[in-house]
Amino acid sequence: MLDNTPGIEESIPHLRYLVIGRLTRNFTLLPDGEFLENTPGGSALYAAAGCAVWEKEIGLVARVGADYPQAWLHEMDRWGIDRRGVRRVADQLDLREFIAYPDLETREVDNPVAHFSRLNLPFPKSLLGYAPNAAVAESRTRPSLLTIRGSDFPPDYMDATAAHICPLDYLSHTLLPTTLRQGHINTITLDPGEQYMNPAFWDDMPVVMNGLTAFISNEEKIFALFQGRAVDPWEMAEGLAEFGCEIVVIKRGARGQFVYEHPSRMRWIIPAYPARVRCPNGAGDAFAGGFLAGLRASYDPVQAALQGNIAASLVIEGTTPFYAFDCLTGLAQARLDALRDMVRKA
Repeated sequence: MLDNTPGIEESIPHLRYLVIGRLTRNFTLLPDGEFLENTPGGSALYAAAGCAVWEKEIGLVARVGADYPQAWLHEMDRWGIDRRGVRRVADQLDLREFIAYPDLETREVDNPVAHFSRLNLPFPKSLLGYAPNAAVAESRTRPSLLTIRGSDFPPDYMDATAAHICPLDYLSHTLLPTTLRQGHINTITLDPGEQYMNPAFWDDMPVVMNGLTAFISNEEKIFALFQGRAVDPWEMAEGLAEFGCEIVVIKRGARGQFVYEHPSRMRWIIPAYPARVRCPNGAGDAFAGGFLAGLRASYDPVQAALQGNIAASLVIEGTTPFYAFDCLTGLAQARLDALRDMVRKA
């Protein structure tokens, strides 16, 4: 059995934030040939790290297999992340994820053998038998082993007031907002799954978007969804918001973010903080976690985007999500103050 106790504290803390997503075992090949072997990763852990830059009292919901390292769970305890929502499934799950960066702005996940060969590096035994996740058709009705269920949530998690749903399958994304709203959670942000962001799911998008506080996606997924419909990102943001969402954020990597607020029709351009990039893993998820913290505290989309931006800048200066938990006191706020003057309206 996986250890699902509250952590290093005997009492169960009151949670304000939930992060729902995936946990992975990362195998990362950096541009200089450095190989980061079997490090903690996954959208849920990176988003929790981004939120924790600004706030505490965070609960984590994810599904893992028997081989997920217990030491990583204890590391979550060390930094105060409530991981009672991390559930083990009986079936075997391969949570390995290979990521290669030919340069710090290009992310590739296919054919690990070719990447090691390109750098004249021996292929690691830890990746034997690994196959990149095949592109499979999303099901609107059939859950997978990684689909998050309502039963995965400890009852007191419903007392939180804000939640971020990381990229998951379509079924998780249609069911979870309703589940969360049955509790006290009134701020809900969501980052869509890549598999259903395509024209075949256009008519299904209102089911995903209706009632969300913020929809946060990278521009590649949004462009894929709008293929043949629009090419202007602001037009796309407005179109998405029409499905029933208050705020749309388009993540643009090293170029920052576009932020659109539907009630006011306001548009903002947020530049990326010029961080010293060590490993780009999890930048977008850390942004979403920081955005959630800022939005719950201020309900100001610009403030939220700034906090997300700075959270991402801290995460990518390390090699694991845990790096951001140990940043110097005051560093995040100093970076935010420096970045605020660079925000402009579109």
